[in-house]
Amino acid sequence: MSRILLALGGNAIFRSDQHGTFNEQYGNINKVSDAIVSLLKNDNQVIITHGNGPQVGMLLIQQDESKDVSPEQPMDVLSAMSQGQIGYMIQLSLMNALRKNGMDHKVVTLVNMVEVDSRDPAFENPTKPVGPFYSKKEARKISLLKGWAIKKVPSEKGEYYRHVVPSPNPMRNIESGVIERLVEDKTIVIASGGGGIPVTLTKEGYGGVEAVIDKDVAGELLAENVGADILMLMTDVEKVMLNYGQDSQKGLDKITVEEAERYMAEGHFPPGTMGPKIHAAINFVKNGGSMAIISSTEKIVDALDGRTGTRVAQ
Repeated sequence: MSRILLALGGNAIFRSDQHGTFNEQYGNINKVSDAIVSLLKNDNQVIITHGNGPQVGMLLIQQDESKDVSPEQPMDVLSAMSQGQIGYMIQLSLMNALRKNGMDHKVVTLVNMVEVDSRDPAFENPTKPVGPFYSKKEARKISLLKGWAIKKVPSEKGEYYRHVVPSPNPMRNIESGVIERLVEDKTIVIASGGGGIPVTLTKEGYGGVEAVIDKDVAGELLAENVGADILMLMTDVEKVMLNYGQDSQKGLDKITVEEAERYMAEGHFPPGTMGPKIHAAINFVKNGGSMAIISSTEKIVDALDGRTGTRVAQ
C-alpha cells in the first residue's frame, strides 16, 4: 500500500483550445477519473491537488466585465471560488467512476488554506501573471485605478501587459491534519487546489493575501505534511526532457536527486515550465518521500507502474 499525492495541471482540466464551458472541463476530468480510480488498487490511498490558472483567469475577466453591477473580489477569494468549482467537478466525476467500479471510497473537496510569510521577498517583486492581456494604454489606466502591479509579458499578438501578483513560498498547509485523518478513513481528498488559498498570520489572526502560490511547490509541501510515499506531478509531456525542443532532446526515465540538481543548474528546466516540478520532486525525495514521478495526465497508470514517465529517487 502506498499513499499517493496526485497533482493535476489546470490545463488538463481547461485546455487552451477550448472555451472553458462546464461541459468541456467536466469532459476532460471524466477522461482521467478511471485512471485515478485505478490508483486505488493494492489499497493505495490518494490525495488530489490541481492547478487553477485558467479558471481564475476566467473569474478575473468576469469580474472586470461586470464590475459596474457586481463588486470585485480579491485574489484569495477567487482562489477559494476556483477550489470549489474544480473540486466539485473532480468529486462528481470520481464518485461516478467509483460507483461504476463497485467501490465504496468517499470523496471530499476541502477549501484549503496555505500559510505564507508576509515578509517573503516575493511580495516586493510580483511576478505571477493572472487574468487577461491588456494593451499599454489599458494597463496604465488599470494600474492607476486599482493600484495593481502590471508587467509586460511575451505575446505572439504583440506588446501586451498583465496583472502580476506575488508568488510566495508555502510554509504550512493549515488543514493537513484533517486531510490525513480523512485519507486514513478511506476518503479521496481533493485539496490545495491552485496552490492553496494564501493566508498570513498577524496579531489579529489569519487573513488572505493577494498572491498565488505555485501549485507544484504547495503540492509537494502537502505530500510531506500527510506523509505521502509517492508524489505524481502530471503535466502535458510524457517524460522530462533534456534539451527540450532541440534536435538533441532526450527523454529521462529515472534520475537521482543529484542528477536532477545538476540538470537544473545547467538550465535544462526553465522556471516557468518544468522547473517547479523538478524542484518539487527534489524536495519531496530529500525530505523523506520514496519517489516522485513526472508524466502526462493521459499516462497516470502507466507512469505509476513504471512503463513511462520520469522517476526521481535517491
